[in-house]
Amino acid sequence: MTMQHILLINGSQNFKHSGGRLCNTLHDLAVRTLTAMGREVEQTVITAGYEPETEVQKILRADALIYQMPGWWMGEPWFVKKYIDEVFTEGDKRFCVSDGRHRVNPAVGYGTGGVLKDKHYMFSLTWNAPLEAFTRPEEFFGGVGVDGVYLHLHKAHEFIGMSRLETFICNDVIKNPQVEKYLADYEAHLRRVFALN
Repeated sequence: MTMQHILLINGSQNFKHSGGRLCNTLHDLAVRTLTAMGREVEQTVITAGYEPETEVQKILRADALIYQMPGWWMGEPWFVKKYIDEVFTEGDKRFCVSDGRHRVNPAVGYGTGGVLKDKHYMFSLTWNAPLEAFTRPEEFFGGVGVDGVYLHLHKAHEFIGMSRLETFICNDVIKNPQVEKYLADYEAHLRRVFALN
């Protein structure tokens, strides 16, 4: 299946020590790369404001969503979660018909009522933590990996029927920034993920 129409959701923000520049730069790179690959690109910059119904329509048009966001206090920034809460709730029955359970056996099937089964999503993340903090069992996240830290957000998208694409992460963005490497790696990631789809 070709993922032709991509919605890029920019969750950067200028806040305290973070200027949001790296997320904005990665978002802009995704726009350029996917456009050059012949994809149709729509954008939402969360902090610029949005209308939930307009976002619902963008998601319904999209084949894939890409969230660009920093890791703040072990997950997505609050305004990204607010966006998801507002937009997914506005989507209502257009996103999921039920929670998936049936009265005959209400203990099973939770989370299977999503209807957006032809759509995908991807997280592009920036963290000051080194990759080893996610992958090594003896380090902070106990070896659960990046996707383990974002399990709740993966499940929110799975609940409405979407399938995940491979997560991208930039590590050590404050203590050991390597911006040129991040950009090269992200472009390669986008070209690999979307070339086959």
